[in-house]
Amino acid sequence: MNNNAIITITNLRLRTFIGFNEEEKSKQQDIIINVEVHYPANKLCLSDNVDNALNYKTICKNIINLVENGRFLLLEKLTCDVLTVCADHPWVNFAKVTIDKPHALRFADSVSLTLSYQASSGESS
Repeated sequence: MNNNAIITITNLRLRTFIGFNEEEKSKQQDIIINVEVHYPANKLCLSDNVDNALNYKTICKNIINLVENGRFLLLEKLTCDVLTVCADHPWVNFAKVTIDKPHALRFADSVSLTLSYQASSGESS
């Protein structure tokens, strides 16, 4: 059976330094992060044993630490770094991160960027 467990973190609201304009470099801005992480849902993880499941709390804490302590010129770099955190565990076979930067454009609610990771078929899960 080749089913995936899917962890979704929805609307994680954080503040960070993002942008290259002088105001953006000196004042933190709100960002909204949405994450999707896939890993094999084998019989072990379905057995209610904590050691056999991916810990979403650890992933979230690592994202928070990265974002709140970082400085980023580009939304692309921030999104890539968050994706790296999400794909770090060897069980992860797919991850997708979307980061919204509210109020980045005058007449839009936000600007967002999405990046995804797909493990190569040769990697073990």
